[in-house]
Amino acid sequence: MDTRDIATPKRTKEILQKYGFSFKKSLGQNFLIDLNILSKIVGAAELTKEKGVIEIGPGIGALTEQLSRQAGKVVAIEIDQRLLPILADTLSPYPHAEVVHGDVLEMDVASLIQERFTEQSSVSVVANLPYYVTSAILMKLLEERLPLENIVVMIQKEVAERISATPGTKAYGALSVLAQFYAEADIVTIVPHTVFIPQPNVDSAVLRLRIRQKPAVEVKSEKMFYRVVKASFAQRRKTLSNNLMNNLFGKDRKEEMLAMLEEAGIDPARRGETLSLEEFARISNLIL
Repeated sequence: MDTRDIATPKRTKEILQKYGFSFKKSLGQNFLIDLNILSKIVGAAELTKEKGVIEIGPGIGALTEQLSRQAGKVVAIEIDQRLLPILADTLSPYPHAEVVHGDVLEMDVASLIQERFTEQSSVSVVANLPYYVTSAILMKLLEERLPLENIVVMIQKEVAERISATPGTKAYGALSVLAQFYAEADIVTIVPHTVFIPQPNVDSAVLRLRIRQKPAVEVKSEKMFYRVVKASFAQRRKTLSNNLMNNLFGKDRKEEMLAMLEEAGIDPARRGETLSLEEFARISNLIL
C-alpha cells in the first residue's frame, strides 16, 4: 500500500504512466502537484474527525487524500469513469473515503448528504473545480440551500475576485451579489498556474464561502431578487433605470419603475455595480 503523497510531480507522473491516463480537455482536467497549496485548501475548510466532506472532481486523489487525513468521512464525486480504478488504488489507505461516479450538476446532493453523512456533525464542499463549470456548480450548491458549513474551492482567479468583490469595484457583478446573498466570501490564497499538470493558461485562487444561517438580506421572493440583480447588470455601462426598463419592466412601465426607485431611495442614474445587497433587496421587495 503506497502512502506517499500523491501531490508531487514524481508520484503524479508515476500514477498517470501506470494507468496510461491522458487528460481530457473537455473536462477541464488540471491536477495539482503542490502540497503547500493543498494544505491551505484543507486548512480553510476547518475540518475535524467529526466533520464530513464532499469533493467534486477528485482526479487521481491528491486533494482527497489530504481531506481523508483530516475529516471523518469523504465522498468524492467524479464524472470521468477512467479515473475510478485509479482512485480505488490511490485511496485504498483511506477506507472512509468513498468515490461516487456521476455529474454533480445532475445529482440530488441534498439526498447524498442525508444518506452518506449520518454520523457527521457538519458537511463542507472542498474541490478543485474545472473552470468551465465553476459558476454553474457554485450556484447549484448555494441555491439548493444545502446544509453546508463551508464551500472551499480552487477556481479561476478572475472568478474568485468577482465572487468576493464589493460594491463600486470593477469586479462586482451579478455573481458577487448572488453568492454573497447566501455566503460570506473571501479569497484564501492565489495559486500560480505552474503548480498544475497540465498547466492552465491563467492563475487560480482558493475561495472560501462560509454559508450564512439565513440570507444576508430579507427578500419577499428570491426569484424576483435574482431577476432584479441580473437585469441591473445586463449592460454594465447603462444606468440602473435603463437596465431595469430594458430587461425587466419594459418601456410602457417606465413611470412605475421610476416611482418605485424613488420609493426605494435609489437614484435611477446610478449603475448596478454601485448598489449594495440591501439596495437590491429594497427594489425587489417593492415589485409586486
